[in-house]
Amino acid sequence: MNCAHKIENSEQHKDDAFREIIASCRSLSKYETNIKSALPQILSAIVAASFHIVIGISLAYSAILIPQLELPGSDIPITKGQSSWIASIIVIMVPIGSLVAGVMMEFLGRLNTIKLAAVPCVAGWVAIALANNFTWIMVGRVLTGFACALGTSPAIVYITEVARPDMRGSLISSGPTLASLGMVIAYAKGAFMDWRTVSWICIIYTIVPVLLIQLFVPESPVWLVSKGRIEDAARSLRFLYKKYPQPEHTDQPLSEMHLNALLKERETKLAEAQRNVNRHGVQQSKLRGFLRPTGYKPMIILFWFFLIQQFSGIYITLFFAVTFIQDVGTEVNAFTASIFVGLTRFTMSLLNAWLLKRFPRRQLVMVSTTGMAICMFVSGLFTLWIKEGTTTLTWIPVVGLLLYVCSSMIGLLTIPWTMTAELFPTEIRGIAHSISYSMANLLMFFAVQSYRTITDLLGGAYAVQWMFAVVSVIGFFFALFFLPETQGKSLAEIEAYFAGKAQPQRVPTEPAAKPSVTEHLIRSPSREAKLKEVELMLKNKNGA
Repeated sequence: MNCAHKIENSEQHKDDAFREIIASCRSLSKYETNIKSALPQILSAIVAASFHIVIGISLAYSAILIPQLELPGSDIPITKGQSSWIASIIVIMVPIGSLVAGVMMEFLGRLNTIKLAAVPCVAGWVAIALANNFTWIMVGRVLTGFACALGTSPAIVYITEVARPDMRGSLISSGPTLASLGMVIAYAKGAFMDWRTVSWICIIYTIVPVLLIQLFVPESPVWLVSKGRIEDAARSLRFLYKKYPQPEHTDQPLSEMHLNALLKERETKLAEAQRNVNRHGVQQSKLRGFLRPTGYKPMIILFWFFLIQQFSGIYITLFFAVTFIQDVGTEVNAFTASIFVGLTRFTMSLLNAWLLKRFPRRQLVMVSTTGMAICMFVSGLFTLWIKEGTTTLTWIPVVGLLLYVCSSMIGLLTIPWTMTAELFPTEIRGIAHSISYSMANLLMFFAVQSYRTITDLLGGAYAVQWMFAVVSVIGFFFALFFLPETQGKSLAEIEAYFAGKAQPQRVPTEPAAKPSVTEHLIRSPSREAKLKEVELMLKNKNGA
């Protein structure tokens, strides 16, 4: 009897303990869905991404610069070939800057790298504003392109490391959203101002984000812990989690809990790095990280994803917005239409943050590519009819372009960039993101550089639009069959997916005993999905 009584008391204590665990888990779940508690993370992410405004201006600047330089009486006349270089040179510089950023952000930190990006950016705008020939314009575009890379990669990695999983996709998308705002600014100023004046104004948009970062944003705690700066990491975490209430049933603040988790992860990584040191003492962990499935599989997927993105015309219509609208033969003012293109892109980028949080990535890409294909096919058809003189509806290609931009913003424009930070494991994330970002921009360079050549080869703007439609269809099937789903998944879960660590189903050879409350909670793959089941088991047990 005593033995049975002890066993019963032991089980009762376990049940009481798990009731406390359930209460704590429910408290944490509540905090994870509370927007107010995440305000410091949201503020830090948006300010860190604010350098994207001048990046957007830099990207769209060629759209307003080239038409002004091609006007009769321009003080710096250019050829069609030179116009292609003005548009694309900024892109070819991004891979170089991105690789440099990958190294700099590992040694100097995510935010310090963004601050340093302002130096070549300011120098580039000054070179363009004072340019008296084509060469100096190219020098300015090279410097601003290099600065774009230095400011982009660290911001995305920073947001990935400070944002909680349920908001990570939306906060990463704040970068493209602010870049879209920069494009609107560029198109609007280009419609009413000389290109030199716009260059001078852009210096302000470069300096202000750096000041905001210096004053309001703490460095990434993940990077600080990796460098052994534990006290700085603790201060950073206290800021990021200062709006979170104290968890129940523990005296430890959430910031300390996260710091302990980061320290534990660091110890694991250091132990792994030590094992990866070869007999000559050379560190091999970074290289081996790319040779593992968690390294090379995401890189292959991203290569094809970006190839489809670039040749579906998304960035060609950005860099040559005014020229593209003029080529379709519309009677609508091209500069005015470009402002609407920018506004459409910006408005959809605001909606895109909600879409990324609400819907799976693969579904968004499939909807996006479907809309893009339809818009480009119809727009190309009317462009052909305008060329043949069989229609007076010259405004339809402009509307088709606006709807095409809407469709691209749903998924194909933003999601590939989001995945560059999501798909890779921690030990290679900084360098892998920079490599994939460089790869994407090389593909962008070939797409933008070849736009006018492709137009001549295919026979006109209508054929180019149909090519965009075909590539968009290919993108639909790529998302359907090859693209992994990352929405709502932690970085550890994404890494496990590429590593193939899904636990196999075990087939019992003899009747399995009814699991205890403890076993059920431990084996539950999803905390929130199983808490109710655990509570029900406790009630049933007490009722019995």
